[in-house]
Amino acid sequence: MHFQVIKTRLVALISVYVIGCSIYLGKEPQVLLLCLLAALFLVCHLYDRKFCWLKPIQLPILGAFHFISELNWCLLLYYIVIINMIFKEDKLYKSFAISMLILLQYTLIRFFYVPLNPYHILVTGYDMIAGVVLVLVFYFVNQLQSEKHKLTQRNTYLANHDHLTGLLNYDGYLSAVRRLVERKRPFQLVLIDINNFKSLNAKDTQSANEILIRFAETIQKVFKDRMFGASRYAGDRFAVLLPVAVQVDNQTLSFSDLGVQITYSITQYPKEADTFQAVISTAEDRIFQMRRDSWLESQEEMLRSEKMKMVGQLAAGMAHEIRNPLTAIKGFVQLSKSQGYNIQPWYDVIMGEITRVGDLTAEFLQFSKPHENSMRLAILNECLQRVYSLCESEAASEGHQLLLTMDDQQIVVFMDPDKIIQLLLNLIRNAFQAMQQSGVVNITLEWEHSSRMAVIMVSDTGKGIPPEELPKIFDPFYTTKAEGTGLGLSICQKIVEDHRGKLQVSSQAGQGTTFTILLPLSEKVMELPVSESI
Repeated sequence: MHFQVIKTRLVALISVYVIGCSIYLGKEPQVLLLCLLAALFLVCHLYDRKFCWLKPIQLPILGAFHFISELNWCLLLYYIVIINMIFKEDKLYKSFAISMLILLQYTLIRFFYVPLNPYHILVTGYDMIAGVVLVLVFYFVNQLQSEKHKLTQRNTYLANHDHLTGLLNYDGYLSAVRRLVERKRPFQLVLIDINNFKSLNAKDTQSANEILIRFAETIQKVFKDRMFGASRYAGDRFAVLLPVAVQVDNQTLSFSDLGVQITYSITQYPKEADTFQAVISTAEDRIFQMRRDSWLESQEEMLRSEKMKMVGQLAAGMAHEIRNPLTAIKGFVQLSKSQGYNIQPWYDVIMGEITRVGDLTAEFLQFSKPHENSMRLAILNECLQRVYSLCESEAASEGHQLLLTMDDQQIVVFMDPDKIIQLLLNLIRNAFQAMQQSGVVNITLEWEHSSRMAVIMVSDTGKGIPPEELPKIFDPFYTTKAEGTGLGLSICQKIVEDHRGKLQVSSQAGQGTTFTILLPLSEKVMELPVSESI
């Protein structure tokens, strides 16, 4: 029960008891005055919280009541006054001083109607000690209650607030909405969702927390004292309760300085939803729909970006792949200069390369359309012989030596011969570029009986690849050449993967690099004699 109620009832009970005792002891002439003083004393206790000036009046009224009644039982009323005076006093010495002054008044009045002898002096000492004990007990009980109250408030705060931002959590947010609905108070519920929080959170947790804290501070700064409450829940979602008159738009909810993009919805009570459940569900449905629309829009934008990126890769790949046959044609034309521009010995090869350029162009133009599968059983040895013929003149013109070594039997692989030729040309021309001085490029073909894999190795005596660059050489657009596109080796890897094979690389700085191509053998292996080396 409330302290004010208990105190008032005790004052009334004790006052009535003292008046009754006075009547019983034959002091009828003072009864009316005692009743008046008791009524005034009771009124002072009833309204002393509302009117603080009534507290000091209680003591003289009690003194008069005590003086007229001449009963020691008024001591209980003095104790009630002491407790009332020191109820919210934090300092113990002040409580002692107040209680001693009040008890001093009680003692002085008491000696007006009792003889001054050792017994009554000892009783006075006992009353003082009792007052001290009362103050001590009340002080420590009051301290315990105060700590309990603070702890309860703290627990309530933690249960209803977000520990990171200091805003309400989800439970606190629901409670705030429910209170406003119960009071029939119109409001608007603004739900805010951070769209790009996951990308902002990619760095570390501390950075993400700082963003959330700054976001919460910005909300409090924007709406200041105009909001009924603000909440953070579900990680990156915020709810703000505002009066209907507060204007909310894109300009108000601008968080560009924080680097965040938001989606928000507004639901008004009772205009759009007239119950607690309706407000919450309507707001959540709206923010979900807006998030979905925003996600679809971002996906469309991403798709457009991917399409543009694909167009760029397609153009770069086309330029890269057409450059190889053009280089071969250029080499043969330059070589024909010494023969009086007679290209007859290389006519078939030149026409073959021109045809390949046409095929490459057609393939790029039909990139997004279904096309015939060119995979078939073919002799891998013939592909290597053709590659050797295409690169021999280029190697000679650059001062390099090109060697081809193959096993005695022909190896049949299920493959696209043009793609395998494209793959080998890329690797061989990369080898030429890696050798700044005259060097040797060795092409070997063999097959492993245990794994039934054809093994093609292209090795050079160039400068080698640094160890830190090896893991990145197959990444699209990664290149160390000033004019390179960075697509050559990634295209090579794609071709090998399309043939269900593997492309491996090993390199030593200053000694050279070896690319190893592993292709699965066909069940059909033709054992026809082939010269060991060309």
